[in-house]
Amino acid sequence: VQLQASGGGLVQAGAALRLSCVASGGAFSVLGMAWFRQAPGKEREFVASIRWSGGTTSYADSVKGRFTIFRDNAKNTVYLQMNSLKPEDTAVYYCAADRRGNGGPYSSAYDYWGQGTLVTVSS
Repeated sequence: VQLQASGGGLVQAGAALRLSCVASGGAFSVLGMAWFRQAPGKEREFVASIRWSGGTTSYADSVKGRFTIFRDNAKNTVYLQMNSLKPEDTAVYYCAADRRGNGGPYSSAYDYWGQGTLVTVSS
């Protein structure tokens, strides 16, 4: 499975962005999907995940109420809608896929990773 993330950019605080991650080379509908991020000088951290069915999502406390993860299995795509962006959201955002379909916050559960897309939020 190959993952291609896109949609990053430079925005001001309070703005919104939507990230996309397109999967190819596998059965997308059975994959659990997630977004992680890594800020400069920091470790990679969990942002959001969604199970294969789309019925269960989970979020890091820092993004709850502002970010929404959703998927379109017909387009082999998972999205991260980011609203009310803050400077501390600045990071490279990575999408990841879990063959078992469960998702969740642990990076070790994911088998495939995209290349990352940079989000920069200015104050």
